[in-house]
Amino acid sequence: MADSNNSLCQEETFTKVFHEYSQTLFNYIYYKCGDRAQAEDLTQEAFLKLWKNCKNVSYETAKGYVFRTANNKLLNIYSHQKVVLNFEKINRIDKTNESPEFLMEEKELHQAIMKGISDLPEKQRVVFLLSRIDKKTYREIAEIIGISKQAVEKRIYKALDTMRQISVNIN
Repeated sequence: MADSNNSLCQEETFTKVFHEYSQTLFNYIYYKCGDRAQAEDLTQEAFLKLWKNCKNVSYETAKGYVFRTANNKLLNIYSHQKVVLNFEKINRIDKTNESPEFLMEEKELHQAIMKGISDLPEKQRVVFLLSRIDKKTYREIAEIIGISKQAVEKRIYKALDTMRQISVNIN
């Protein structure tokens, strides 16, 4: 158990933990479920549970606790269902100097990439997005998910290989 200076039951310490991990937890859950509202809810629920159990959780294990809590809640909601990510559409400026052909090819490429990412197996998709979108290191991803750094490397390799195959099929 952490010393009294780092007690999660102290508002200042809890707030520090929240600010340190809430965005990464939200992103992790969002990448798994593809639903912003659900990711926000699960992130809030995980931190609410941490607050309710602040006396039983040490400062050092708080990160793992909220990640495990949110992940378990998500697994309960979506047990055995395939989840496809729904990315937000990027607002584009209507005026451009690009040719209509270029814009059409760019749109098709974007759609192919988004479909490719959403079609990745969940384990590959999560590590791929944590690496490429959140710019997490392999070691950080391993800590977040609770797997070895080598397992992260293997999943990234497989995801990149799949994405390369998509690229070849487009051209």
